[in-house]
Amino acid sequence: MKCIVAIDSFKGCLTSVEANAAACNGVLQKHPEAEVVQIPVSDGGEGWIAAFHAAIGGELVEIDALDPLMRPIRACYLKKDDLAVIEIAKASGLTLLKPEERNPMKATSYGTGQLIADAIRKGCKRFIIGLGGSATSDVGKGMLQALSDALINFQDIHISVATDVANPLCGPMGAAHVFGPQKGATPAMVEELDQRALVFAQQSAQQMGYDCSNKPGAGAAGGLGYAFMQYLHADCRLGIDLLLDTIDFDRLLKGTDLVITGEGGADAQTLMGKLPSGIMQRAKRFGISTALIAGRIKDKEALLEAGFVQVLCINPVDLPLTEAMKKDVAERNIANTVGLLV
Repeated sequence: MKCIVAIDSFKGCLTSVEANAAACNGVLQKHPEAEVVQIPVSDGGEGWIAAFHAAIGGELVEIDALDPLMRPIRACYLKKDDLAVIEIAKASGLTLLKPEERNPMKATSYGTGQLIADAIRKGCKRFIIGLGGSATSDVGKGMLQALSDALINFQDIHISVATDVANPLCGPMGAAHVFGPQKGATPAMVEELDQRALVFAQQSAQQMGYDCSNKPGAGAAGGLGYAFMQYLHADCRLGIDLLLDTIDFDRLLKGTDLVITGEGGADAQTLMGKLPSGIMQRAKRFGISTALIAGRIKDKEALLEAGFVQVLCINPVDLPLTEAMKKDVAERNIANTVGLLV
């Protein structure tokens, strides 16, 4: 029996690596002879660099950079030959700020530009950039300024950006309206940020003769998606597809009996480009079944109809959230649940 386990992090509880290990234990408890392939995964946010590092190796490069409030920090990216993998949250992330410091009117993506500039100086030509978890809503102006300050030449540079959101830059479904409030924006700030983005996009289109502001993903990471596509000619893809292609997931599927994926909370939104859905769809092409586990589950029928062969909640219905979030409890519950699948 061959199983692939590729489970997203359970935020605030388990990393992808830890969740996979717990699932692997669950398989081996029932089938000690089984072959279990563990694949750390991320959709572009938390764990993006770790997932690629586990898959392809490489060197973690740490540099002096600036956080969203322009304070000195140490931030890292992954370098493998001429490829750089960047997680924008390492320098421009919401987790770098205390709740009371969140202010998208001030927060800048400058540090992300510093990471890119350093990687180019060190010989990187290909970039895979995860856009999750940003503190910013600056339309990528900070990043572009950092690249300008570093006098970077973008000849022969190819960038792919990874996101699981399809939002445009502006409007009711744009970066400011949808994501601004979680970054500390008041209703008045949201309106101003949206107007700033609109004006910047109009000016850019007038100068450059094309407009990427309505492309899917332009609104990702406070408009960083737009800046990458408009100014750096990046292609924008689902994070899970970028990762699966890089690790040659299709080859790993050969001879596999069951794929087990999961995330902290699964519902109908899981089917809208989220990591477990991308894994299931890839396995489905090869006629391989995918089971889904999660800490909480809604819309179970929709998930089953979409193609998951089983959808199981790891937590007993009467388990308090505080208990369910404990690392050892979650690991035990994952192992027990996976035992039911195999």
